[in-house]
Amino acid sequence: MIDERTPVLVGCGQLVQKEKDVTKARSPIDFMADAARLAADDTGLGARLWDVVDNVTVVRFITDSPDSGRLPFGKYTNAPRTLSTILGAHPARGCYGPTGGNTPQFLVNITAQSIADGETEVALVAGSECFATMMRAVNQGIMLPWGDDPEGAPRIDLGTEKPSVTDVEKKHKLQYPVNAYPLIENAIRAHKGRTAAQHQLELGRLMATFTDVAAAHPQAWFPVRRTAEEIATPGDDNRYVGFPYTKYMNAIMQVDQAAAIVMMSVKKARELGVSEDKWVFLHGCADANDIWYMSERQDFHSSPAIRVMGRQAFAQASWSVGDIDYIDLYSCFPSAVQIGRQELGIAEDDPRLLTVTGGLPYFGGAGNDYVMHSIVTMMEKLRAKPGTKGLVTSNGWYITKHGIGLYSTEPFKGKWQRADPAIYQAELDAGPRVTVVEKPDGPATIETYTVVHGRKGPDFAIVFGRLEDGSRFIAHTPNDELTLHDMVANEQLGRKGRVSSSQSGLNIFTPE
Repeated sequence: MIDERTPVLVGCGQLVQKEKDVTKARSPIDFMADAARLAADDTGLGARLWDVVDNVTVVRFITDSPDSGRLPFGKYTNAPRTLSTILGAHPARGCYGPTGGNTPQFLVNITAQSIADGETEVALVAGSECFATMMRAVNQGIMLPWGDDPEGAPRIDLGTEKPSVTDVEKKHKLQYPVNAYPLIENAIRAHKGRTAAQHQLELGRLMATFTDVAAAHPQAWFPVRRTAEEIATPGDDNRYVGFPYTKYMNAIMQVDQAAAIVMMSVKKARELGVSEDKWVFLHGCADANDIWYMSERQDFHSSPAIRVMGRQAFAQASWSVGDIDYIDLYSCFPSAVQIGRQELGIAEDDPRLLTVTGGLPYFGGAGNDYVMHSIVTMMEKLRAKPGTKGLVTSNGWYITKHGIGLYSTEPFKGKWQRADPAIYQAELDAGPRVTVVEKPDGPATIETYTVVHGRKGPDFAIVFGRLEDGSRFIAHTPNDELTLHDMVANEQLGRKGRVSSSQSGLNIFTPE
């Protein structure tokens, strides 16, 4: 007997838009409505769903995320209400998610709890991005009529919009994921004791399997198979972005993709006559943050938060990682995949694929919404083979914010209740932190590094290092061509030098 308050996912839909004419392309809110209609049709209810939905929750758009003020159009003051109006729905509750790639799984987790608590009966959770169309229009000097200003009560904002970096991190350009993740990658390489060449080929081998999956996914932005060598080898079409990452290893945000799911209580699904072959249960879930600011973490090759949330989710489900049939690890950059795999106890030689979509560099990194596509694709996989089990992870900022969901068509047994994240988050927040010196001066050693590239070659280098007392600093190196090329060509891990604070406010590490 299934508890009637058990949450269940009963409908899903996803779309990709590759319209070249920006004046004919769907806006992100209209495109999201298209995905929502697909999800409604998938439940078997169609437009009748809009008469009973009482919660419309939307993933935050890129245009509403921090540092997006330079984008000239596409801001939505109340996306849940606007979406509801387009669909003809009148929900009592409209919610808007926080910034971060962890958001879709976070929204599913809290919506599931809202259903279990009796606060919600029927929910639509949806997201979309049309960033490819937006940037094409910007480049053509075209202002598209995107945005809204609806009347009525404001939405409920979920989560917090806390700055992702400290002032000193921002000064050294750590707010950009394309700069931060390569630092994490070289720290992983140091931990594994590999040379740059050895590690580069390992990254190519890892991500080549993702391209195989993307090539077979009908909603993929880049359905192209690539070999390990193609991915790992820099060249004219695959330049370095942030060493050691080539272009083919980076999430691609300029995509047009939309996805939506419908969630209900078991009681409501039965009342509405939703066929049980559509039902997918959330057996376990958790949300956790690592130490918020990257510079304060004990190391850059691990994630206590992923480890802890995995433990919580598997305990809720009464499963182990060996029970999982399908996996989608968050994959903005290879370092996120490797750390997720490590902390969840998935061996490097495990034969299971680590993605069902193909990942953000190949399927497409639809802003904050990629994981909604992971969940939709996972639902499709599980329905095709009833009784199988799936795992989805999500990640926001720089291995900072995390979510996990464990899914199966098998009914959840007992009363559905997720553990209060505040309890295990307290354990993580109490973890040790490294002392960060904002204006360092003295002998120093490189802990990890990256060289940020533009289209014409190296632009500047970023270093995390340690002073003689063990405290950490962040710095750039001298910005001359010789130094930057040396940073790419030769090993820098453990390299000694001297760091000092410049008049410009930048810290400068000068290698010996």
